[in-house]
Amino acid sequence: MATRTAEAPLALKTVSSAVDGYFAGFNAEDYRAVAALFEADGVLLAPFEEPIVGPEAVYTYLQAEAVSMRAKPVEVESDDMASDGIRRVVVKGRVKTLLFTVSVRWTFALTAADTIQSAEIKLVASLQELMQLDRG
Repeated sequence: MATRTAEAPLALKTVSSAVDGYFAGFNAEDYRAVAALFEADGVLLAPFEEPIVGPEAVYTYLQAEAVSMRAKPVEVESDDMASDGIRRVVVKGRVKTLLFTVSVRWTFALTAADTIQSAEIKLVASLQELMQLDRG
């Protein structure tokens, strides 16, 4: 698995245009564009939520939950295409909300056509980050 870390913004487009589009659309609050990157049966696995299946459900969820959030990718790891035609891309970074910033890991399963079969979002907050949330 190849890993890239960035001092400046990552050039995610060199890894996957779908992953690049996910972050560009997310940060622009263009949730329609983000949802369009998912397969018809694509799944968003968000923290504390049941699986969100299909582009329309992804759009509805992001429209309700992600407004004013900004994602900052810091590191990316990418596998080669597996025999089942799925490639895994893991992005580590941070999400900033109006109230706090938290470390996050996104795991994308991408099809051979570079569309999102699944995107899993995991909070990877440190103890220090959790303590700051408690004070807020």
